[in-house]
Amino acid sequence: MTEFVVPFVATPFFGSPLLDVRSDTVTRPTAAMRRAMADAEVGDDVLDGDPTTRRLEAVVAELLGTERALFFPSGSMANQAAIWVQSEPGTEILLDADAHIFHWEIAASAALCGVQVRPIRGATSVFRAADLLAGIRAPSIHAIEPSMVCVENTHNGAGGAVTPLHDLRELSTVARGVNLPVHLDGARLWNAAVATGTSLADFADCADTVMVSFSKGLGAPVGACLAGRADVIARAHRVRKRFGGGMRQSGILAAGALYGVEHHLDRLAEDHDAAKYLAHLVDGVGGAKVVMPDTNIVMIDLPSARADEVVSRAAALGVRLSKWHNSRVRAVAHLDAPIGLIAEHGPKIAQALADALA
Repeated sequence: MTEFVVPFVATPFFGSPLLDVRSDTVTRPTAAMRRAMADAEVGDDVLDGDPTTRRLEAVVAELLGTERALFFPSGSMANQAAIWVQSEPGTEILLDADAHIFHWEIAASAALCGVQVRPIRGATSVFRAADLLAGIRAPSIHAIEPSMVCVENTHNGAGGAVTPLHDLRELSTVARGVNLPVHLDGARLWNAAVATGTSLADFADCADTVMVSFSKGLGAPVGACLAGRADVIARAHRVRKRFGGGMRQSGILAAGALYGVEHHLDRLAEDHDAAKYLAHLVDGVGGAKVVMPDTNIVMIDLPSARADEVVSRAAALGVRLSKWHNSRVRAVAHLDAPIGLIAEHGPKIAQALADALA
């Protein structure tokens, strides 16, 4: 006799969620950050420079140990500007098979920069020097040539995994040994630095360009910076204009980013602790297995393709999760989801898992 399963229909949750851990991008500017933005000194950044934006760029360049940094509306635009200025049309860029640039930037590298993306599957959760070396094609008149390597730290798709400094240096050595520039997608590089105690400058020294985002763990509403040598960033400035990223009184946005760097960087360890708390809370519930987090991202792997149901059941209980794929859901600790709130409402995630996977 075939068992009949009644389909689950979620009860919609109205109003603000009790806990929103879909991403660290859902943070809202704090009252102090809003005041900093409202009081920001501004100018026309396209015509002659915005003073607050220039100050943010100087601070970021100093933290990363680079000659110059440039403010962008988004990390994706900064990533693509880096690819534009360092790759060549008709070649391929090499990166991890689960990289953000490959999966979540809607083929911009091909559409905008004219390069093919070559994903490399690492032997572990993120690719390392040996994987890169194995992935470089043997020279041939028939083979596409590589022109660039991209790495991601922390690695979103791997659950906020950190590529340690020695591994990143080995990757860089392999790439530079075959004359390939390296771009570091460091949207959450802040988290990697806090989690390991490695300086931002040491991480950045492994790459020719580095992107850092302000709209995730640092809690700013928008923005990223691309950093590197002055001549490379000067070319990226022209590409930003070409992409439509020239901004006028950008200091209002830059002030939020600057506030995040100055006031929210050190507290990222709290997010890492909150993520570990949540990971232990839900690991094993209903057969689910958690990728134990290095930083603030918790990936929950399900024994069957029920991610939609888990997300729906959690939403009905007032908790918002994100579906990563059919058998994986993601939860991210952040400024507006501290450990106290996760301790209070995290059991609802466990309940949603237990009910969906029963």
